[in-house]
Amino acid sequence: MTDAILTATFHKQFSGGPEIVAKDLRLGGGITVLFGESGSGKTTILRCLAGLEIPDAGEICFGHEIWFQKSGKIFAPPQRRHIGFVPQDYALFPHLTVTGNVGYGLNDLSAAERAARVAESLRWLGLDGFENRLPQELSGGQQQRVALARAVVRHPKLLLLDEPLAALDTPTRLRLRGELRQLLRQLGIPTILVTHDRFEAFALGDQMVVMADGRNQQSGPVTEVFNRPANLAVAHIAGTETVLPARVLKVADGIVTVAVGDVKLVAVLADFPADATEVHVCIRADDVMLVADALLGASARNRFSATVVAVECDGPLLRVELDCGFPLKALITPQAAAEMKLKPRAAVGVLVKAPQVHLIPFAR
Repeated sequence: MTDAILTATFHKQFSGGPEIVAKDLRLGGGITVLFGESGSGKTTILRCLAGLEIPDAGEICFGHEIWFQKSGKIFAPPQRRHIGFVPQDYALFPHLTVTGNVGYGLNDLSAAERAARVAESLRWLGLDGFENRLPQELSGGQQQRVALARAVVRHPKLLLLDEPLAALDTPTRLRLRGELRQLLRQLGIPTILVTHDRFEAFALGDQMVVMADGRNQQSGPVTEVFNRPANLAVAHIAGTETVLPARVLKVADGIVTVAVGDVKLVAVLADFPADATEVHVCIRADDVMLVADALLGASARNRFSATVVAVECDGPLLRVELDCGFPLKALITPQAAAEMKLKPRAAVGVLVKAPQVHLIPFAR
């Protein structure tokens, strides 16, 4: 595994289209997720890093290597960057076997070296026995592994994956998340992976960069970014279910007290501007606990009596809309909902621990 760091600051302007800006990107080892909605600029960033698009200005460096520098008129083409790239559709050659696809870029090696390298990659990825099959004779998951084998067979310094699970049906995608994570860990190659699916980001990423409006908005460990969005754009993209304006009432002893309408909430003081008077309160639905009585046997500082407004399916869970004097959303298992007899207009207790209340000061 290389310990080189990729650093990049650049922009790409499309004629009659958006401007994509990468500012102060710094990506190390492990798996980094480029995360955001469709059209946010994720794939453009990836293609610029790969050398498949040329930025209009800026610089891209990998360790001591300069891959792009507008001022120095430097541009390293993809083959000189020693990267592995897996496009969203895998781009396998339909007329070539698995062996032919994987070994396609190894013409600079002897026949023996090429055969050994291909066999090594197929063994890594569990493709022994599939050497002579054509892509159309493979399942979606097998095609993904062939594309990955082709990308890693040259022992790249960096692996770039563009929506690697998007072309698969939902059951296959769910099954392959864990498998892909394990494969990437075993390969030990620093990886940058594009996705718009937050479940994939959680399952696959160590670090993440959130893209919105053509710009990178926040970067950091996956759980930190999801739990503590830097701004409203990130909160929206990360799927924070409850985002409400509030007034700051008090800051003391590491605790911030705010008012959402007439209801008081407390949050843990963390990177909070001393002069902030207005904030947005952010609460994730899976951090909201529903109980029969909010006042019994709980350490949570935020305890409310609430009325159920609606109960809706959300995959394997139920999404519960609540009126606590302010609107709040919670996620709960069907079994728990049945035991509590949750239905519209039912009374329920609500607990939210102070560390799970995230505050974003109003933009100035």
